[in-house]
Amino acid sequence: MTRLSVNINKIATLRNARGGNQPDVVQMARNCEQFGAHGITVHPRPDERHIRYQDVLDLKPVVTTEFNVEGYPDQQFMDLVLRVKPDQVTLVPDAPEVLTSNAGWDTIKEQRFLTEVLSELKKAGIRTSLFTGTTLSHIEAAAKTGSDRIELYTEPYANQFPENKYAAVAPFVQAARLAAELNLGLNAGHDLNLNNLTWFMENMPHLLEVSIGHALVCDALCFGLENTIQLYLKALKHHETPFS
Repeated sequence: MTRLSVNINKIATLRNARGGNQPDVVQMARNCEQFGAHGITVHPRPDERHIRYQDVLDLKPVVTTEFNVEGYPDQQFMDLVLRVKPDQVTLVPDAPEVLTSNAGWDTIKEQRFLTEVLSELKKAGIRTSLFTGTTLSHIEAAAKTGSDRIELYTEPYANQFPENKYAAVAPFVQAARLAAELNLGLNAGHDLNLNNLTWFMENMPHLLEVSIGHALVCDALCFGLENTIQLYLKALKHHETPFS
């Protein structure tokens, strides 16, 4: 079954809007796991506008499923993840000023840099993933960096899905097949939701994990967190993957 990692950034955004510790990010992570999530994802940014660096430290001893930390590998981020040693680190090419992730790595241009960073992470025993688009040459270059996985940036799929779901998913299927040929594990995330997730799952081979945050938290406002996680799990189940 493709695993569901819940990105709890937006829970931290709500907490930070008022100050104090409501909602409690650590307790909400516990709740997500209790309700069936297979992992917790966080993406600390330099301005700490949602997840704070201290949150990552606080979550490490609490998360009992899989802990995935995303971010741009500047020195502060690298110091953090090498200290925490989460199960997985997903490298994302975010500039400090961007509101949310909006592109994958140019793994050809950045191949040397990424290879060095990934080597450092893997020496620490951390599974690695690179945030990429569906450009096949970028996926080929990602394999040459030594990354364990890639995470496909799915906003283009989500944007095109209402108009033409066949065309929307086609490049992702092609990218997934190439990743399998290159022995890259496959994750996906960004703007996946209850409307477009089932079609994505019905067509995508080899998918190990999806990371979903904004849509899931929005749905939880209507359906409750436990019910929402169960709805996402229902969309994911019965889709077997050849990777372990």
